[in-house]
Order: sequence, then structure tokens, then C-alpha cells
Amino acid sequence: MRKAGMQWLIATGLVGGLAACAPIATQTAPRPAVVVPDRWSDGTDAQPAGVVKYWTRLNDPLVDSHVERALANNRDIAQAAARVAQARAGVRAARASFLPQIDASGGVRRDVGDLADDRLQFSLGADAQWEIDLFGRIGNNVAASRADLATADYGLADLQRLIVGQVAQVTVSARALAVQRSIARETLTIQDENLQIARWRLQAGLVSSLDVEQAAAQRAQTAASIPALERDFAQAANTISTLIGEPPGAVRAALAADFRPIPIPPETAGLDTPAAILRNRPDVRQAEAALLADTARIGVARAQLLPLVRLTGNIGTSSFGIGNLFDVVTGGLFAGVSQLIFDGGRARAQIAGAEAAAQASLAAWEQAILGALEDVESAAVALTAARERVLLFSTALEAANNAALLARSQYQSGLIDFQTLLTAENQLLGARNALAASEAEKANAFIVLNQALGGGAIDMNLGPDGGMTE
Repeated sequence: MRKAGMQWLIATGLVGGLAACAPIATQTAPRPAVVVPDRWSDGTDAQPAGVVKYWTRLNDPLVDSHVERALANNRDIAQAAARVAQARAGVRAARASFLPQIDASGGVRRDVGDLADDRLQFSLGADAQWEIDLFGRIGNNVAASRADLATADYGLADLQRLIVGQVAQVTVSARALAVQRSIARETLTIQDENLQIARWRLQAGLVSSLDVEQAAAQRAQTAASIPALERDFAQAANTISTLIGEPPGAVRAALAADFRPIPIPPETAGLDTPAAILRNRPDVRQAEAALLADTARIGVARAQLLPLVRLTGNIGTSSFGIGNLFDVVTGGLFAGVSQLIFDGGRARAQIAGAEAAAQASLAAWEQAILGALEDVESAAVALTAARERVLLFSTALEAANNAALLARSQYQSGLIDFQTLLTAENQLLGARNALAASEAEKANAFIVLNQALGGGAIDMNLGPDGGMTE
């Protein structure tokens, strides 16, 4: 036993020395060919902006509540979190390949037959094997699994970014629908008054029945818009319910009970440098991590062409009786080297496939970079345009309101016909709805911009097994 143990130590030391001297094959991921600009195309100066919880700047308690509940209960986010846990387990499994694998066995045997020894024979044994990672097969496999973990984690963060933006936008849309429904009801009250005035004037012989019919038609058209608004409002509330992981009903009741104006976003929204924003975009980081994983798998595939060194050993004992089980112990140690000679091109085909996958991941990373830059540029322009539209529609609403007041007064005095009043009332209704829509557009443009900046990505820090932290 002492001699066998010494042989084990000598063999382990020799192989360990070879492992220390031999370089581990590592792969370097290619860099994207996309040139990231230093500044935005409109010349906006860099302004660091805290966008992680941007929705709180809308100052709407229901937006805050819906987003927090979505982050906690959304089922798509739960699936992504489970994939992160699965990838983290994969890292631990890959790292275990660096260590020896030891299996133990034991048994009891009894022979039968005329000449058999009927005593019980006991046996114990252990087998061990250890692959020496001379050429990086295990190391690259671990690197690939760590990059897979980063990919899953950034995927979770990107899903949070998208769902947070969707919840905030749908909540804003529900607020806008509630406002438009209120506008329709208020307009309906005014049109009821106009219809009554037209009937009185008809009874007095001042106008024909045409005024009454036009007033009734106008009122019916406005009344018909209310059920459609109710339908859209209910659909928006039900969408929010699904996003926050709840059955329909409670969200709709909460929105109906808490009527308030459309959220007004802050007037300033800082834009950091393009490079800084790309670092905050989890989808871009996810594409980069996927490239790192595919690049590491090239090293795993290439390691098949290189020698494989493995140490194996066993130790065991057997006896008739437990008392003298350890009197005689036997074992063995074997250090083996294997080298692929011929496989019909399978290994090289796997290398070519891994290289092609890495090229595809590189293109996907470049596309993610271009898409992120496009998102920010387009969202910034959309927010600027929405702000201008709100100002213009505010002016239009003021003029339309004044015109409608004058028209009502002049119609009651008999100075204008009902068609003129009808035109003024329709212009007022259109201006009120247009302003409400533009205010919702402005709030949603603020959400989209912050979403494009990487806002809403809560889980951007990986655990210790991931190796890629912020």
C-alpha cells in the first residue's frame, strides 16, 4: 500500500507539472465592426440620467403600484428568473469537472451449489478518475457556461425593462381613455342642452325641424363613442392585470375609483453618451455574453483534436467476515493519454459549426448595438415632437372653447344657425380629445425614451458564479 501511494503521488506530480507548463487554449471574442459615435446626431450634450426607476417621475401612484407588482408577480419574469437559476446550476456543474470524480461501491456475496462455500463474502471498493485540463477543454466549457449565465441574467433584466415599459404605457393609456370618456360625458351634457334649446326654438316657430334632427344626430354620435371608450378602458385594465399576474377586475376597479389627469412627465430627460447607454442596455449586454459563450465553445471543439490526459485509480478489499475486511487491501493507478487519429471529419465539422455560431452571435451583437442607438435617437425625437404637439393642441383647445361659447350664445340669440353651432361644438370636442391624446403620447414618449436608455432593468448584477458584474 505504501508503494502504491508513492506511485500515485509521483504520477500526480508529473501530470500537475505538465499542466502548469502547458498553455490552456483560450479564445478571444471578436469585436463588433459598428462604430459607436461619441455624441448623438442632434448634438445633445451628455447628461448622466438615473433611469432605472424612471416611472416614479410620472408621479402616478397606480403606475408605481402596477410596475412593482409586475416585477414581483409577472409570469414571464418568473420564467426568466428560473432560466437564470438553471444557468447558475450549469456553471456549478461545469466547474465540477476540474475536480476528481470518486465512486464507492460495496456488496455482499454468497455462493450456492453442492461444492459452494456458503459463507458470506463482503467487499468494499472505490474508483476515481480525474481529467487533467491541459488544453482547455474544461476551462472553455466553464467559460461558456459562465457566459450562458450572463446571457440568462441579462435576458431577465431586458425582460424587466420591456415589461416595466409596457405596464407604464398601458396604465397611461388607461388614464387617457378615462379622460376621454369623461370628455364625452361632459360633451353629452352640453349636447342635451343644445337639443332642448333646438326643440324650444322649434316650438316657438323660430327654426325648422332640421335643427332638432341635427342636434339629435350629434348627441347620438357622441353617446355612441362612450361604449367604445368603456370597451378600450376595460381591455387596457385587463392587460395590466395579466402583466402584474392577477385576474381581471381589481385593476379596472382601482383605475375607475382613482380618476386623475394623464401623468405629466418631467420636461428634462438627460441623455448619457452613446457608449454609456449601450452599457446600460441589457439586450446589448446579452448579445455580447452570447458571443462570449459561442467563442468559448470554439475552444471546447478544438480541444477534441488535442491529447486527453486522464488519471484513474481504484482501491478495494474483500473477505469472509467483517472483522478482517481490511486485512488485505488492493488498488491500482493508471495515467492514460488518448489522441484522436481519425473520426471522418466529425471534430473539424464541429469546430466549423462553432465558428459559424460565433459569427452569427457577432452579427447579432452588432445588430443589438445598432438597434439600441436607433431606439434612443427615435425616442428622443418622438418626445420632442410630443411636447410641441401638446403646446399646439393646448392653443387649439383654448380657441375652440372660446368659439364654442360664442356660438352657443349667438345661437340662443338667433344670430347664427344650428350648423354653425354644430361645427363649433365638434371642433371643441375634437380639440379636447386631441389634447388628451397628445398628453398621453407625451407621457408614453417619455417612457419609451427611458426604456431605450435601459431604464427598468433591475437585475443587472450577476451572482458570484456569473463572473460578469456591473
